Amino acid sequence: MPRPSLSRDEILDTAANLVKQHGPGALTMRKLAAELGTAVTSIYWHVGNRESLLDALVERTVADLGELRPTGGTPAQRIVSVARALRRRLRDHPHLVAMVHERGLTEQMFLPAQEVLVREVHAAGLHGPRAAEVVRAVQFHVVGHVLVERNRERAPVQRPGEEELWGARTADGDPALARALAAPIDTEKVFTTSIRALVTGLLEAPPRGAGTGATVN
Repeated sequence: MPRPSLSRDEILDTAANLVKQHGPGALTMRKLAAELGTAVTSIYWHVGNRESLLDALVERTVADLGELRPTGGTPAQRIVSVARALRRRLRDHPHLVAMVHERGLTEQMFLPAQEVLVREVHAAGLHGPRAAEVVRAVQFHVVGHVLVERNRERAPVQRPGEEELWGARTADGDPALARALAAPIDTEKVFTTSIRALVTGLLEAPPRGAGTGATVN
């Protein structure tokens, strides 16, 4: 019989933590049982075999990304808040997100966030193709930024580094700019600045062709 205090949620929490720290390859039923202080048979009783466990973790990851709650007083602020929350979720669970992707559920994973963005874009007065462009642009910006961050973190030590590359010559005679570019990157600040600019521009941009006086023959 399974340990009385053991629950499915406890198993999934512990399994998710193992994957988060060491990747899916580190998740074995024996290691999980050791972490929980229980028998392997108890885990099988609650969640089934390893593939069933991985499927359950994927389902939880998809559901977790659907629990995004916009904050802010304007549509732009609320869209930015969704983008920032989505970035944090993706950053917090890279191995779990990779598992979702490997199982062909990436589009399903992003659907809840897209639905939240659609509601906010509609609240901003945009509909149809323009609204779709905003939703896609925000999603691609978030995912692209996370990929760049992850690649930088996993890259070998750069020689020379940015602190050596930026000087008066490369900064076009702007020493303040050189110092800023040579300093460690605050990725959160970079993301917030760029997503705010993107969203503001997208919401304020007139429909394509509007006000240009151009005609199409």
